[in-house]
Amino acid sequence: MPERRTITGFSNPTVKFLRSLRDKKHRKREGKFLAEGLRLLTDARLAGVLPEMLVMATGRDDHPLLAELESAVAAAGGEIVEMDEAVLSKVTGKDNPQAVAGVFAEFETSLSSIDRTSAPIWLVAQALRDPGNLGTMLRTGDAVGAGGLILIDDCADPFSVEAVRASMGAIFTQRIGRATWAEFIEWLRADEGQLVAASLREAVDYRKAAYRAPCFLMVGNESQGLPEECELACDLRVTIPMLGRADSLNAAVAGAVLAYEALAVLRQ
Repeated sequence: MPERRTITGFSNPTVKFLRSLRDKKHRKREGKFLAEGLRLLTDARLAGVLPEMLVMATGRDDHPLLAELESAVAAAGGEIVEMDEAVLSKVTGKDNPQAVAGVFAEFETSLSSIDRTSAPIWLVAQALRDPGNLGTMLRTGDAVGAGGLILIDDCADPFSVEAVRASMGAIFTQRIGRATWAEFIEWLRADEGQLVAASLREAVDYRKAAYRAPCFLMVGNESQGLPEECELACDLRVTIPMLGRADSLNAAVAGAVLAYEALAVLRQ
């Protein structure tokens, strides 16, 4: 059995460290993030990513996937920690925490680390503020075989507990890029890449658009949409017909609709 360290007190330095990862400032300082739940951590392991620290609740139910995860973490030199469920709830901030959590190193997010030719579709979000929407876009990207999600300007933190949870494991399968608009457009125009925006400005029906790979599908802020500068810089602007009273879709939903249509076109 792998060696485990048991923590019993709320004031233990490890507990304080784990709790700090719920705060963006501390995540940035440490370069670490927290993921909760056996499914998420199993998805990470299957994607070739293991936590540096595996945290488990004492009295948890045995599970073969957890045993495999524990063995893999131990073999990789990671640390395994056990703590009472009440202590773990302080770490996660939830009254009914998952029985297992993991500490991961944040991924490289520079544009220079992204190979645009590795996938036909990339998702792009400008000033996306909701971590749930961000996680959903990562999940959509995984579903359509996208390369990843590029976050432009002041977006929600992709390594927040909320975004990681909403990604349903896609945080470990999708590349993440972060840049300002100026940095992104300079990088994009340095090589091949079609930039497509969800927009109402001189836009064509999204089902009649001529998508081409690598295709970068961009959505804007949940309440304000895309700035004019971003829209005008796009190669193609597309619109999704609205047949009811609503004048727009949720940003993550719009990204998913466009992604599946682009996928269908690019597969032809």
